[in-house]
Amino acid sequence: MSELTHLDAQGRPRMVDVSAKAENTRVAIAAGRVRMNADTLRLALSGDGPKGDVANVAVVAGIQAAKRTSELIPMCHPLPITGVSVKVTASANGAGLDVVAEVKVTGRTGVEMEALTAVSIACLTIYDMLKSADKAMVVEDIRLLEKRGGKSGDWLRPGEVK
Repeated sequence: MSELTHLDAQGRPRMVDVSAKAENTRVAIAAGRVRMNADTLRLALSGDGPKGDVANVAVVAGIQAAKRTSELIPMCHPLPITGVSVKVTASANGAGLDVVAEVKVTGRTGVEMEALTAVSIACLTIYDMLKSADKAMVVEDIRLLEKRGGKSGDWLRPGEVK
């Protein structure tokens, strides 16, 4: 395992200097899920939730979150994001809503945290919008699916179906 890059030689926190890195296109895709009961899922999919259209509000929240990641995660660089896509769909097994976010940038550092933040906030928004109907919902399985670009190259989560 390599050393932690967010610590200096004395063990103090620092933001990594990426100024010497070459700019290139970087992409990250993350996913997560909000598990809920069948009645709550029907309510969410109807667009008539107690607080409005759950899926579309969650999409907007996820996009906004990706753009503000550096304000939330202390060592993240502010990035000139060139694209964010957030999708909310019913889980294939009917157990809730799946969220997938794809974030792109042409820059010196990756956008994995932006994609993960987009998914996290979209899932939390879904929970917030439906909590009056189902307080037992579970936000789960937030994970990076894929990253492309950068010094470490491309990475795809083993066993994940795209």
